[in-house]
Amino acid sequence: MRLKSIKLAGFKSFVDPTTVPFQSNLTAIVGPNGCGKSNVIDAVRWVMGESSAKHLRGESMTDVIFNGSVSRKPVSRASIELVFDNTEGRAAGEYAKFAEIAVKREVTRDGQSKYFLNGSHCRRRDVTDLFLGTGLGPRSYAIIEQGMIARIIEAKPEELRTYVEEAAGVSKYKERRRETESRILRTRENLDRLNDLSDELGRQLDRLKRQADAAERYKTLKAQSRDLESLVFWYQLQDHKEKQQQERVAKEDCQKIMDQLASALSTNERGRIDAQVARENANQLLDAANTAYYTHAATLSRLEANKEAYEQQVKQLTANQERIQNDIDTLKTLIAKDRDEGVDA
Repeated sequence: MRLKSIKLAGFKSFVDPTTVPFQSNLTAIVGPNGCGKSNVIDAVRWVMGESSAKHLRGESMTDVIFNGSVSRKPVSRASIELVFDNTEGRAAGEYAKFAEIAVKREVTRDGQSKYFLNGSHCRRRDVTDLFLGTGLGPRSYAIIEQGMIARIIEAKPEELRTYVEEAAGVSKYKERRRETESRILRTRENLDRLNDLSDELGRQLDRLKRQADAAERYKTLKAQSRDLESLVFWYQLQDHKEKQQQERVAKEDCQKIMDQLASALSTNERGRIDAQVARENANQLLDAANTAYYTHAATLSRLEANKEAYEQQVKQLTANQERIQNDIDTLKTLIAKDRDEGVDA
């Protein structure tokens, strides 16, 4: 494939839409320092999928967007489109049938980057896959920059092998092999995860089965509970109705008794008055009896007190009597003794 043209807009120093045609296999871009020659190469590398801002001589990917100057305002996006001649059908895959292949990349201030192939949105990988094995790429040997020849001469065998494989078209198959091995590894890891997941699901299935059985038993017991609650409610309702009927009958009986009492009260009102008079008379008699009772009680208390005094006097007199009797007995003894002594003399 041959590069036919580059379309730049808002990319670094190319603020206005610019088309750079390449009409032959040999084209030279000349100009003074700072006119933007290197920016053309950066544009090619950027469209090919370069993701390092350092290799584009910037600090971030949004640095490729024109940031304004003294006379121009900054722009909000940058876009580059490479148009390739594919009349010989060297492009691989579905793009081999196109006479021209347009590769485009856009970036906005928020860092969002988009790729397009022949106007259709695609992935960055689709772009790199299209040029894999052709020598075209963001860091391939198709772009030889200053110092690169010296690096190739001084490169290690492993690094030279990379360039040789890319030139021979082997790198495409090695990349496919690497991707296949990576997919196989991921597939094995997925199989291991699936086996672990299957075991875990088996354990969960057993647990869920037990939970389902428990839920079914709960459902059955819940239905039985509802039936029992309904039966209990029915019995309570019947009991309530029966008690209500009993209370109604009792109320009617009480009403009858109250009516009878009211009638009896009305009939015996006179008797009540007579009874009240008799009660008042009885109360008067009771008061008089109480007065007499308390009077007799006081007299009895006084007599009991006098009785104790009399008994004390009797005891005293009895003691005196016994003492006098003793004295008499003593005197009698002395008299008898004197009498006996006189007879003896």
